Amino acid sequence: MTRAEEHLLTRELADAAKNWLAIDGLWFQAVEQEYGMETALEMDRRVWEQFSVIEARRILTRLDLPKGGGLDALEIALKNRLFHLINEQQIVRPDNNTLILTMKTCRVHAARERKKMPRFPCKSIGLVDFPLFAREIDMRIATECISCPPESLPGIPYCSWKFTLLSSSTT
Repeated sequence: MTRAEEHLLTRELADAAKNWLAIDGLWFQAVEQEYGMETALEMDRRVWEQFSVIEARRILTRLDLPKGGGLDALEIALKNRLFHLINEQQIVRPDNNTLILTMKTCRVHAARERKKMPRFPCKSIGLVDFPLFAREIDMRIATECISCPPESLPGIPYCSWKFTLLSSSTT
C-alpha cells in the first residue's frame, strides 16, 4: 500500500468513525430529550455493556492479538478503537504494570458545547465501557477512573483512565 493509499484509508476510517459517533450521539440526545438524562445514561450503559466486548473481540481478531496479552495488547487495542480515530488521546506507561489513557480532545463534549447543551456526565458510561473492554483483552487488567465528567480533575480536559495488570493470583 502506498503512503497516499494509506492516508486515504485513514481518512475514510476516521470519517466512518465520525458517522458512528454521530448516530450514537443523535440516538442518545433523542432519548435524553424524551425521557431525561438519567434514562438516557441507563440505556447507553446497556448498549456499552455489549458494544465494548464486541469491539474488543473484533480488534483482537482483526489484529491477531493474543487474548491475555497484557497491557501491550491493551495499548494496541486502544489505539484501534473507533474513538482513537477521532479524539486526540495520550497513552503513558509509567511502569510495566500500569497504562494510563487520557482523552485530550472529545468530539462528544465538543458537539454538546457547540449545541449549548449541558456537559455530558460520561463517567457512568466509562465505568462500564473501559473495564469491559480491558477485561476482554486480558482478564488480569483492572480499570480505575482517574478523572471523568462530572468529576473532572484540574488539568484533565476530559477523561483519564488507569489500567493495571494484576498478578494472576489476584484475579
